[in-house]
Amino acid sequence: MKDARGTTIIAVSRGGRVAMAGDGQVTIGNTVLKHTARKIRRLHQDRIVAGFAGATADAFTLFEKFEGKLVEFRGNLKRAAVELAKDWRTDRVLRRLDALMVVTDGKDLMLLSGSGDVVEPDDGVIGVGSGGSFAMAAARAMLLHTDKPAMDIAREALRIASEICVFTNANIVAEEVAAP
Repeated sequence: MKDARGTTIIAVSRGGRVAMAGDGQVTIGNTVLKHTARKIRRLHQDRIVAGFAGATADAFTLFEKFEGKLVEFRGNLKRAAVELAKDWRTDRVLRRLDALMVVTDGKDLMLLSGSGDVVEPDDGVIGVGSGGSFAMAAARAMLLHTDKPAMDIAREALRIASEICVFTNANIVAEEVAAP
């Protein structure tokens, strides 16, 4: 991605629940434009949680397209994710979009990209954006060494990332969904 700076999303799965947290920072170049952006959305009758890293307008386009796929495939997250990734990769307009998506229904957790990737993590943790690697490392450590629930881990991992990554802030918005 050309400009994923200023976005961090972390998703953590534990105990039949998936929590996703996003920071609020929007950055262009080295300038912070906004501190309170909302990068996580509930979709499809609030049963799906999706987050994005990358260009904002592109993310809104992807949310809309993904919601359409969820309707088309009656809430089947895996099928909707694969079909969106195929369209994203092959459509002349969509393939120019500069973003990553993280999606979950509480059971399945996936990373979607414009390269056609639909990746399910082995350990139930996905971090994307400028501070994603920092948040992912923190979440993995907490999963191994604490009994904290997914929501606490996601929030704390993002807070830790915000102390390390200058393109991540601690204005955290988080959503959680239980497995159906």
